[in-house]
Amino acid sequence: MKALILAGGRGKRLGEFSEEKNKCMVAVNNRSLIEYSLSCLTQLDISEIIIVIGYRGKEIKEAYGDSFKDRPIKYIIQSEQKGLVHAIECAQSAVGRDDFMLMLGDELMLNPRHQAMVDFFKKENLFGVCGVVEVQDRELIKRTYSVVAFEDSRIDRLIEKPSHPANDIMGTGNCIFKNAIFSYIPQTPINQKRGEKELPDLIQCAIDDGQIVKTFPICDHYVNVNVPEEIKKAESYFAHF
Repeated sequence: MKALILAGGRGKRLGEFSEEKNKCMVAVNNRSLIEYSLSCLTQLDISEIIIVIGYRGKEIKEAYGDSFKDRPIKYIIQSEQKGLVHAIECAQSAVGRDDFMLMLGDELMLNPRHQAMVDFFKKENLFGVCGVVEVQDRELIKRTYSVVAFEDSRIDRLIEKPSHPANDIMGTGNCIFKNAIFSYIPQTPINQKRGEKELPDLIQCAIDDGQIVKTFPICDHYVNVNVPEEIKKAESYFAHF
């Protein structure tokens, strides 16, 4: 299994924090955002880490080079910032025929359970697993995606940035996929509001085709850092990480 970290976005909503540096290199308690994800991967049996870079991506390459704690790193350039699905597509040749774990370079997780999620993925021979978090404030779900699942955790429907979340389950960018997920990229619709293909819609295409994708409680607290206020929130969670 390989790992794919998406770190190509501009991060305009972070304002001055990302004007002169890559968004994923913004520091939280003296560590870059992306380093939290890299550290999680060192606990797993990952053969290679692939990082998709774009805006000021050279900063990530200079910081981490060709390996992180003995895990080889390969960089893929996303020349146009056209969303997460496009970034995944850019990395297809690097992923090759392997299954892979997906991460976003601007996500932070308290007490992550990545190894347990990998074990769940393999034990049940699933097409995919979506890491989810139960939240008290449904407004948070409006920033990511909503997950509607059956009692056995099999996903029925995913909704990108829902106006009215149906439950307290928030989807994250931490997922595991069979390699065949790439075959659903061509049929993934373009989101009319954002003008790009969205991750939940890609996964929904596979589900609608009969593939089994389930949820997994990935962590205790989750922050997707998109605005300055979320940096402070993340620092409060990860003060002792």
